[in-house]
Amino acid sequence: MRVLIVEDEPTLGQQLKSTLEANGYAIDLSADGEDGHFMGSTEDYDAVILDLGLPEIDGLTVLDRWRKEERNFPVLVLTARDSWSDKVAGLDAGADDYLAKPFEPEELSLRCAAILRRSHKAEPPEEVEMSGLVFNAQRGELKEGDTRIRLTEAELQLLTILASNPGEPVSREELASLTSAGMERSVDVQVTRLRRKIEPNPKEPIHIQTVRGVGYRLMPD
Repeated sequence: MRVLIVEDEPTLGQQLKSTLEANGYAIDLSADGEDGHFMGSTEDYDAVILDLGLPEIDGLTVLDRWRKEERNFPVLVLTARDSWSDKVAGLDAGADDYLAKPFEPEELSLRCAAILRRSHKAEPPEEVEMSGLVFNAQRGELKEGDTRIRLTEAELQLLTILASNPGEPVSREELASLTSAGMERSVDVQVTRLRRKIEPNPKEPIHIQTVRGVGYRLMPD
C-alpha cells in the first residue's frame, strides 16, 4: 500500500514515515499544503495522512480540493486541535477518520490499517453469527433461533456499521457521526446496552471488543 503523509513538523513526519514503513507501507512525505496537494492530485495513493495546520494551504482546504477533483483515496486527518467542531469540520470536508495529537504509534497504525481495509474491502457479509445469535443487516434483525431480539434504532445503527466491517476497528468519532448517537459518550452507552443483548458475559465481551485508543470492532464467531 502506498501512503502519502502531509506533515509540516519534520521530526513527527519522519517518525510517522518510519512507523508505517515498519508495517510494510510505501511512504511519500510532504511538508506543506501546496506540495501535498500537488502530490495527492498527480500521484496514485491508497491513503493519505493529512495534518490540518499546514503552511501555504491548510489541511481542510487541501482536502476540500482533492474531493472536488474526485480524488477519493481515504484520508486520516491529524491535528493538534481536539474540539468537537474541528472533528466535524474534518469529517464534513471528506475525511475518513480523525486522530488528535499526541497519539501513540500503534494507534496511528491501527487507524491507517482500518481505513485501508474499509476502502478495499469486499462486500460485507449478509449475516454474522455471535454465540448463537444471527444478525442480518439487510433486514435489520437480530435473532436467537426463531426469536427476534428487539433493538433500538440507535443499537441497530451501531450494530449495522460494526457488522459491515467485521474484525475491523471503527473509531468512536466515526460511529458518532454515522449514527444518531451524535457524541462519543453516547456511542459508549449504546455499546454497553448492545453488549447486554449480544455477549454471553457483557463484563467480558468477546464480540463487541474495545480497541484501545480507537473505538470498537465486531468479532463474529
